[in-house]
Amino acid sequence: MNKALQTMEWMTPGANLNAYIQGTSTVPILSLDEEKSLGEALYYEDDLDAARKLVMSHLRFVVHIARSYNGYGLPLADLIQEGNVGLMKAVRRFNPEKGVRVVSFAIHWIKAEIHEFILRNWRIVKIATTKSQRKLFFNLRSAKKELQWLSADEAKAVAKDLGVEVKDVLEMEMRLTSRDAAFDAPTDEDEDTVAYSPSLYLESTGADPAIQVENDDFEGDNNDRLSKAFKRLDARSQAILQRRWLDDKKATLHQLADEFGVSAERIRQLEKNAMKKVRLLMQS
Repeated sequence: MNKALQTMEWMTPGANLNAYIQGTSTVPILSLDEEKSLGEALYYEDDLDAARKLVMSHLRFVVHIARSYNGYGLPLADLIQEGNVGLMKAVRRFNPEKGVRVVSFAIHWIKAEIHEFILRNWRIVKIATTKSQRKLFFNLRSAKKELQWLSADEAKAVAKDLGVEVKDVLEMEMRLTSRDAAFDAPTDEDEDTVAYSPSLYLESTGADPAIQVENDDFEGDNNDRLSKAFKRLDARSQAILQRRWLDDKKATLHQLADEFGVSAERIRQLEKNAMKKVRLLMQS
């Protein structure tokens, strides 16, 4: 094993980033023949030492790719670590018979892991969940370095270039310009700013357990009284209230009049009297 590979065994981006980056540059780049030989050893013989050499020789490329994502405000060491995960996945899936270099094959995997890490950590709330939103997140953020708020024509142009809807472009623009807000206002803010703290205006008194129990008890008692009062009505009054108020498909006065052989006005009077009796029984 060569000396550079031995040195890299204990290095991680989080321990000493500068030393790690310098260390990756000391690992020799593999020639086409060396890469093909190692790839075949891994692919056909499952040679893990060959896999390690392929990974180590491409760590410098992960650093280069990770640096292009520095503008997202996330630690470079973390971006490199995620890129390394993608590199290892790519090496494991590399087929030397395809005739491509490892670095060309691995770029997709490296960027995919870094993208996923950024989307998980850039905001508290995940900003992009669908394929079109992910595409917009990275492309629109890059485009807006030169633009302010998009005009209608610019939004249409971006939508056309990326193959998405204009409304998706405008929605992502709003998400990119928003910021996470602390739920509790900092104690050193002035009174005007503190007044807008979400902890003050998002309070829900309805979630008080005591109030919830009281409401549930009151509703349960009412339902119990109603059930007992309803059972004390005569059969015809029960049938009228059932058909007029409780059934999913409510009957009309004329339908009940035909069924009971009386006028619609008489059904209305019976209904009114039954409702009055139920109220009195519930209060007693």
